[in-house]
Amino acid sequence: MLERLNQSMEHIERQLDQPIDVAELARIAATSEYHLRRMFSALAGMPLSEYIRRRRLTVAGAEVLVRDESLLEIAVRYGYGSGEAFARAFRAMHGVGPGEARRSGAALVSQPRLTFRLTVEGSSSMLYRVVDKPAFSVVGFKARVPLVHSGPNQAIIDFVRGIGSQAMEGLEKLSDQEPQGVVAVCDDLDPSRAEGTELDYYQAVITSGAAPEGAAVLPVPAGSWAVFTTSGPAPQAIQNLWRDVFTQWFPSNPYRSRPGPEILRTRMSPDQTEADAELWLPVEREQG
Repeated sequence: MLERLNQSMEHIERQLDQPIDVAELARIAATSEYHLRRMFSALAGMPLSEYIRRRRLTVAGAEVLVRDESLLEIAVRYGYGSGEAFARAFRAMHGVGPGEARRSGAALVSQPRLTFRLTVEGSSSMLYRVVDKPAFSVVGFKARVPLVHSGPNQAIIDFVRGIGSQAMEGLEKLSDQEPQGVVAVCDDLDPSRAEGTELDYYQAVITSGAAPEGAAVLPVPAGSWAVFTTSGPAPQAIQNLWRDVFTQWFPSNPYRSRPGPEILRTRMSPDQTEADAELWLPVEREQG
């Protein structure tokens, strides 16, 4: 998997001055476009679209400094429809406009080329199982919130606090299958998974029963799920689980992520310092 992912990175380098088709990158990586975006974001710490943008502006920045071409010619080569659009993007990355950079020979920011390698530490085992589930429903309370890659998501914190303990107790009684109890569910994420893009967040239960009036309902079709478990200090244990799933498990196993909600069941210790967590991710077997 990582070898093919690196081949797709080489393709990006050859196409920086041409349109880049993410579907073609996925074909080179021998996976789905959805899984490629998910895998790249988890491994690189940024969306694929952001990496491509930063690589283009890195190469364009070098050409601004050393070539005699007009700034507009360079802008068009790297996909910008006008000098103004190029200048805005250039300044956002480099902290200086292209004209000023050319006149002063300013130091520019560089986005290095990425190459992925699998590091096997062998210090711990990852506990997981693959479950085939029939269709079910996510039933509960729903909010549209921004995506936050690190640190607390205040929008989610405020949303959950506003639900109320009585409503949560009534919701928990509807749970009739795994994962049991009240869970956090994320769905309808932007394909780029860029910081600040929005997603549907549910404080909900998994059920096959009827939803009460006024509840938010997300129907989920039958499919396979990879279920990962961890225990340890909160929130570090959960954050490390997410990291390890995408940096270790997916590259080492014949599965890829597929579209669908991501479900996290968390149970905190009485003093709120330790957590037992169960992460459910929709998966499918790689072809071939």
